[in-house]
Amino acid sequence: MQVGFGVLGPVTAWEPSGAVIGLKGPRHRAVLARLIIARRRVVPLADLVADLWDDPPPGAVSAVRTFVAALRRALEPGRPPRAAARLLVTEGPGYALRAEPGAVDAWRFEQAVAAAPELPPEQALTRLEEALGWWRGPAYAEFAEQDWAHAERSRLAELRLTAVERQAGARLALGLAAEAVPDLDAHVAGHPWREDAWRLLALALYRTGRQGDALAVLRRARTLLVEHLGVDPGPALRGLEADILRQAPHLDAPARAEQVWAQAAAAYDRVAPRGARARLESTVGLMRDLAVTGGSGLEAARRHRAAAVAAAEELHDPELTARVIGAYDVPAIWTRSDDPAQAARIVAAAERTLAALPPGAPEATRARLLATIALESRGTHCARGPQAAREAERIARGLDDPALLAFALNGLFMQTFHRTGLAGRRDEIGAELIALSRRHGLVTYEVLGHLIRLQSRAALADFPAADEHARAADRLAERHELPLVGVFTQWYRALRLDATGRAGPAEAEAAYRRAAERLDGCGMPGVEDGLLALALLCLRLRHGLPVLGEPGGWGPYEPWARPLVLLARDRRDEAAQALRAAPDPPRDLLAEALWCLMGRAGIALGDREAMRRAHAALAPAAAELAGAGSGMLTLGPVARHLDALAAALHGR
Repeated sequence: MQVGFGVLGPVTAWEPSGAVIGLKGPRHRAVLARLIIARRRVVPLADLVADLWDDPPPGAVSAVRTFVAALRRALEPGRPPRAAARLLVTEGPGYALRAEPGAVDAWRFEQAVAAAPELPPEQALTRLEEALGWWRGPAYAEFAEQDWAHAERSRLAELRLTAVERQAGARLALGLAAEAVPDLDAHVAGHPWREDAWRLLALALYRTGRQGDALAVLRRARTLLVEHLGVDPGPALRGLEADILRQAPHLDAPARAEQVWAQAAAAYDRVAPRGARARLESTVGLMRDLAVTGGSGLEAARRHRAAAVAAAEELHDPELTARVIGAYDVPAIWTRSDDPAQAARIVAAAERTLAALPPGAPEATRARLLATIALESRGTHCARGPQAAREAERIARGLDDPALLAFALNGLFMQTFHRTGLAGRRDEIGAELIALSRRHGLVTYEVLGHLIRLQSRAALADFPAADEHARAADRLAERHELPLVGVFTQWYRALRLDATGRAGPAEAEAAYRRAAERLDGCGMPGVEDGLLALALLCLRLRHGLPVLGEPGGWGPYEPWARPLVLLARDRRDEAAQALRAAPDPPRDLLAEALWCLMGRAGIALGDREAMRRAHAALAPAAAELAGAGSGMLTLGPVARHLDALAAALHGR
């Protein structure tokens, strides 16, 4: 937890608990505001003096130092006497506020607005509504007359207007035109020169059946622009007016899509009786489609899938249950389950169903159950997963069923982590998936193949090839509305920026943080939990920067991060104990990175057993980049870690 700062309104600060921190007088708040505007950069003491007084008094320098000391006491009340400040620091000729990127409401707001265009509309709307709720008044409200605050206040005010318009755009994309109208009406009244606001309002009115009002809005915009600014409306407004006059079909596409969906659902409800076996099977098909939408769709699919399997088992029809379990062939790329407990229940149900199938059951049915077991047991040390994957592949190759073979190959991919250094084997699986899917129109599996190859080529430091697969995956995702794909490709591009040295650590960290924003609300806790902290730890270790953070908060990666974090705090005995307690890393996409963390801690602590374990585990991956096979992060070449381990083990 960290101190929070608010500038979207009066300048304030909050304790980690949410309680307001007393900041004393207006000049104390002015110093804090000036440092926040500097965005972690140093502000020279002379500049602070000039900003606080038009005609500085003789004791101005001492006064600023007094303000800073008071702010430090307020912001870091537990700091021991004479200990160096960690938040409001002295550096060179002045001071800097080293707040984390998420600690300042204006910085979070900027990130949310920037991320919104790349998110699915539902996620974008949620994010923007939350972000707009952070505003408590005009930015830096009590410093409206200060020259040093003017540019930042103007920039944030402009960004807020952009957020309002993007919020309206998300509502329109979701078919919520009626909800968009009141806010847009107030928005154009207060900011009549913003053409995009007029366009959105007119479109919202049209989609609520108010064609005449929509045209009137566009004509009002034209009048204002011509009479007050002497310019004609731009092409977007002119084009919308023409489209409304001819009632262009694309203007109401979202509303019509909703009508088609509602009519189809109503017809299905009339025809398929509740409790029917056909309804149960078709529900799984719907969940499969829902899962690839991400966010709440993925969460709902995961929740209802377990219920559908339980309902099928209650009917005591093994073949029906097998179809319900096996129909959920949603491509999976991440090797940590989003819900391990549910995954174990699905595996158990699949095993029971396999045992109960009659002798004459179709081989394809058995193969789908086996592929499900392989997928849902990913990341574990269970021998059943690899065995089921091989058997599913064997059956699928003997049948003329491309979709079944793709499903089986996905299970096989998930079971290629029994040791490190298998990026080449996974690359072969990805290549086969792409070729198979292109021949038979299996779009989601074609995307999966590209993501697998993206990961594999990144592990092998072949970034030009990985780039091609990222672009191919993005093209397919855009064409077929698969928003989760962008989560992985954006993380890959942050990794690439980091691994290739095209940017410094600060820029790479910012790219990782932007990528992490897309994980929020994406419905993939198995990916999201702890990933950003791990990526930033790897980044800082590679660049020889101080390790930040305290023990804890690392999600599933804590056992391997904890020793290094404790070492960075000079808590050597605790670090040694934590390293001895750390188990072997899970067999997944991040195994190489976690083994490298263990080896690095072993070297620092002189733990020869940890070093030997890490060296043995990493040896097969000598030609790979540690962690890059995840497509998310890297600790650099495994070979360097092996050399360091060998030198430490042999006393060199």
